[in-house]
Amino acid sequence: MQTDSLVIIPTYNEIENIEAIIRKVMSLPYPFDILIVDDGSPDGTALKVEELQLLFENRVHILKRKGKQGLGTAYIAGFRFALEKSYEFVFEMDADFSHNPDDLVRLREACLNGADMAVGSRYVSGVNVVNWPMSRVLMSYFSGYYVRFITGLPVMDTTAGFKCYRRKVLQTIPLDKVRFVGYAFQIEMKFTTWKYGFNVVEVPIIFTDRTKGVSKMSTKIFKEAVIGVLQMKIDSLFRNYKVNYLEE
Repeated sequence: MQTDSLVIIPTYNEIENIEAIIRKVMSLPYPFDILIVDDGSPDGTALKVEELQLLFENRVHILKRKGKQGLGTAYIAGFRFALEKSYEFVFEMDADFSHNPDDLVRLREACLNGADMAVGSRYVSGVNVVNWPMSRVLMSYFSGYYVRFITGLPVMDTTAGFKCYRRKVLQTIPLDKVRFVGYAFQIEMKFTTWKYGFNVVEVPIIFTDRTKGVSKMSTKIFKEAVIGVLQMKIDSLFRNYKVNYLEE
């Protein structure tokens, strides 16, 4: 039986983590469904997911795509799936346990209590990051300052990738007009949600860098974010943020 909550997890070569993360989410006290969006992982990630689908019938879903198409497009595909299936709460989460699955419950509770987007925030209550070198902590922290300075977005962790959306947010944002696919995608979704007048709330989490598998971060992705923030701000000056979703 379908739940009201869908956790979207993009994957590329996550065979070392995928079974453990699915089993952990399935064991939570509140039931969450999972959608894996796999970009043609050659390491057998999709095959492992399909094995687990037999165990967790109608709770684990998979979209298999050809080749690496980017984080943003993976989530957009997941959002469309969630809207088609009428999920009320839609989550973004990494496969590598850098996001603690236990916090899914807290993000959902935040949305039940008035948030339209709940952000799992590393910086809203200090700096809560484990296993990152100081250089990366500083880059992440000050990129948030840069985003806030340019855009006015009132969010401490602007690049966070652990989030819960209410359905109405994804109904409102024109998904076909989301322009960024990498690091800037996370900023764009928060900025657009805020500009449409939705309530964005930060929930403090502890972020623990992956211990298995390989990070997908790159200099190209970071540069996209730096330039993308300026493009977002300029575009926003000419855009009409009118809420157009229909209540069901």
